[in-house]
Amino acid sequence: MCEAFPSFMHQRTIGRIRASLPMPIDQPQPPTRAYLHVSDACFLFPDGSFKRPDVAILCREPPIEDQRTAIRVIPAAVIEIVNPGYEDKDLEIGPRFYLSQVVKDAVVFDPETTQVLHYRRGGIRRDITPMKIQPECGCSCTV
Repeated sequence: MCEAFPSFMHQRTIGRIRASLPMPIDQPQPPTRAYLHVSDACFLFPDGSFKRPDVAILCREPPIEDQRTAIRVIPAAVIEIVNPGYEDKDLEIGPRFYLSQVVKDAVVFDPETTQVLHYRRGGIRRDITPMKIQPECGCSCTV
């Protein structure tokens, strides 16, 4: 089997989720919190692992040197879209990894079943799409 690749459906799902996030604010006025979101960017986590979440939500701008290489700022939330053949990685391994690396919210969406799993340290919320997600960082999106 060839390496995982972002299919058309996968990319469309990422685009739809990102479009549901309000536009990032460059100059936030209280009480608004600034955040950004990126897709398929490489992150270097504290344990030395490199991961590329489908969507990552950040509460601060990465330093300029991270914008050319792997990002070392820990995402506040990540959203993964299940790829056929990679269900175990996306549903079992990914959420536990992200939570172990201090990511506050790990969301997994399976377009085949329309199931959404929202993982936090306190447990898992299960629902079907459309589901509004409100990560701890303060923004919200629809999966």
